[in-house]
Amino acid sequence: MEFPDNFNQLELLNTHSKLIPRGARSLWAGTKDEEGGMEGDEAHSEEWYLQKEEGLKDKPAELILWAAENNRVSTVVGLLAAEASLVRSSDEDAYTPLHRAAYGGHAAAAASLLAAGSKVNPRTVDGWTPLHSACRWGHVAMATLLLHHGADVNAQTDGGLTPLHLAASHGSSSKTGWRHTLELLLSQRHLKAGLGSNGGESAGELARRSGPYHFLFEMVEDCAGVRPGP
Repeated sequence: MEFPDNFNQLELLNTHSKLIPRGARSLWAGTKDEEGGMEGDEAHSEEWYLQKEEGLKDKPAELILWAAENNRVSTVVGLLAAEASLVRSSDEDAYTPLHRAAYGGHAAAAASLLAAGSKVNPRTVDGWTPLHSACRWGHVAMATLLLHHGADVNAQTDGGLTPLHLAASHGSSSKTGWRHTLELLLSQRHLKAGLGSNGGESAGELARRSGPYHFLFEMVEDCAGVRPGP
């Protein structure tokens, strides 16, 4: 998918985040809280989950996507034990089980997928990697896991956004998840902090405009010599 040079993907995310594609049969709705849960999402019983799994038992590719999204680790492990190729499943927007787990901050499910051979940098139709997904919601444990497995810290979406842009865009939040995610990303040796979005804005410039955590960029620039990337 191509975007015009002046396309502001961050503005779209801020105004339409609830519409981020997750596949035609996704149960995802609302916004995620700092702990990886859903704000306003009612709790479901074990029976409810079992009924959902029963309804998808003849559609294993859909079931593994659903299970990763809902942190059903035993279901993920069982499916992969029966058919390892399911780790490469994807929905109509090219979100993989790892993307789904990353959105929810479900590190155990993600670890199972990675152990089964999931690629760590698959891209959606809009160029999102699982690391983008984790950083969009401030899931620092998930981001740590992905980086440990070789996630590209400088990957850019079709709109030119890096994981650092997505973490920086929520700097005004009172929750600490995004700050910790920013600290994690800024500590990465190969980070190119100066990469610009298609609109020409770096993550540091975005942080200075949007919240209180811009000082983290200044500290890194002073102490580690972070410079804009090529």
